[in-house]
Amino acid sequence: MDHSPDGPSVVDLESGRLRGAVEEGITVFRAVPYAAPPVGALRWRPAQPHPGWSGVRDATTDGPSTPQMYTEGGDPVLGGHGFPPFDDDCLTLNIWTPAADEGRRPVLLWIHGGGFVSGSGSLPIYSGDTFARDGDLVVVSINYRVGPLGYLYPGAECDGSQDGEGQARAGNFWLTDQLAALRWVHENIARFGGDPDTITVAGQSGGAISTAALAGHPEARRMVQRVILQSPPLGLHIPDPAEYLERTAAYLRFAGAKDTDELRELPWPRLIEAAGALFGHTTRWGYWPTPFLPVRDGVTLHEHPARTLLDEAAADIDVMIGWTREEANFGFALDERYAAATREQVVARIADVFEGDAGQVYDAYARTRPGARSVDVLMDLITDELFRVPGVELAEGRAAAGHPVWAYQFDLPTPVYDGRLAAAHCLELPFVFHNFDKWSHAPLVRGIDPAVRDGLADAMHRAWIAFVRTGDPNHGGLPTWRRYGAESRTTMRFDSVVTSVDDLAGHSRTLHEARTRP
Repeated sequence: MDHSPDGPSVVDLESGRLRGAVEEGITVFRAVPYAAPPVGALRWRPAQPHPGWSGVRDATTDGPSTPQMYTEGGDPVLGGHGFPPFDDDCLTLNIWTPAADEGRRPVLLWIHGGGFVSGSGSLPIYSGDTFARDGDLVVVSINYRVGPLGYLYPGAECDGSQDGEGQARAGNFWLTDQLAALRWVHENIARFGGDPDTITVAGQSGGAISTAALAGHPEARRMVQRVILQSPPLGLHIPDPAEYLERTAAYLRFAGAKDTDELRELPWPRLIEAAGALFGHTTRWGYWPTPFLPVRDGVTLHEHPARTLLDEAAADIDVMIGWTREEANFGFALDERYAAATREQVVARIADVFEGDAGQVYDAYARTRPGARSVDVLMDLITDELFRVPGVELAEGRAAAGHPVWAYQFDLPTPVYDGRLAAAHCLELPFVFHNFDKWSHAPLVRGIDPAVRDGLADAMHRAWIAFVRTGDPNHGGLPTWRRYGAESRTTMRFDSVVTSVDDLAGHSRTLHEARTRP
């Protein structure tokens, strides 16, 4: 920390000097580079070290977000999940700290979600000030490459490396970004008042997949003590290189390029335009759209991220995992294309993933919702297969091995759109961050009773702080939250009344024991 006339918000790093700002008592550093700009020849290359800078770098304003699709006016659920300016030069992070001193405070590293195609660590909804202020934590949020710039898999040409048969090798540039950011935090966060030996990585949705992938990375694992997985879509099929290259070929056609070299010559808006076309090409009825995915390349990612926290090497990592009760309502409840879904259509969709009588599975889902429509059964199916059941399976696996894991389900519904969204994907976020003032643009949170909202937000926010600080989410405002065990299967239900429930997801867990395994 520099106590010179430059002021208390100037920090010296090996890469250069940074000047932050004090915002409502919290010292904030914005748009701090953690890797070299991935432009020109560095497009579709692993993240490289930043060369540094001379003089004092201003870190008081947000930098550009990673290029992504953007619609003026936003969407009907979140009101938007990424806003201009966008630029290729986007590999930066933000830091919130009570003081850039020698306090060695626990560190929370937040990885945003967004279906692998959207989001930014600079969004106000992900501001770390509440955690820094309420928990005496140092909080870091990151920007990383999404969409085609982060998740396109070009094959062997991407880094010039091949195996003995010329097969494709390294990919997952998003993961190399996140690893570079984690490495930067581990090496530098002590200068911002943080403890590099007490780092919790947390993420939601695609960011939770990232968190799991990092926890399984040999280098990252040594730097991570705890992870929080909010709504990880662990049920996604993660393709191998051969599978992904078919998708890459389609993307090249949409972009009008014959190879990656030609793609590198295109301006990023053209790349994003082609990504929109890939959406239509890969969308399947009744499935969450994912035009871009991680790839099991055998170099940066060796196995499905769902497996990484079951390995013995991850045994000592503290894990919190949870989901919302109606995750899939986020993407399907307001879509008129699904409102008229028939029983026959949904039964056919069930047959994709279940052995045996799909009609019986449909009926089992319908019985859990009085007056259920076919689209309701479909949404419950997608919630289970993509989020809830694989989350439970991860908790079951860790519990059986005696590894620490806490589980939760978020149940509070939002009343907006006549309640059709219910407890949808993303709804827990403003409660976890306890920052509803930052969500005024989001229809998702409208109409929630303020008394219920604020009480639940306090309970969840404090639980997250307790977990980051101690590895245990219990605090005085909660019922006792026991670790998920092979017998009790304790799960915390976050609703207008917070309760601890044994085997909360038992119906889904037992029903999906008959589903087809990949």
